[in-house]
Amino acid sequence: MGRDQDQQTARQGRFVALVIAGSMLFWIAAQWVGPMLGLPGRYALLIDLAVLAALFWAMVVTYQIWRKRRDNEG
Repeated sequence: MGRDQDQQTARQGRFVALVIAGSMLFWIAAQWVGPMLGLPGRYALLIDLAVLAALFWAMVVTYQIWRKRRDNEG
């Protein structure tokens, strides 16, 4: 793997980590603030689905990174 590819892969990994951490922090904050604001349950469901979509995207990109590193190893 070239140096540029290593840097790109590392950048992708950092971005995935930020998406995972950010989505979980957003979910925790929304679960805490939602009842305080009196938001209906359908908004909680919408937030849950949005966070699940972000986590699914992160899983797909993580799998792509893993495959790229494995294919370029040998």
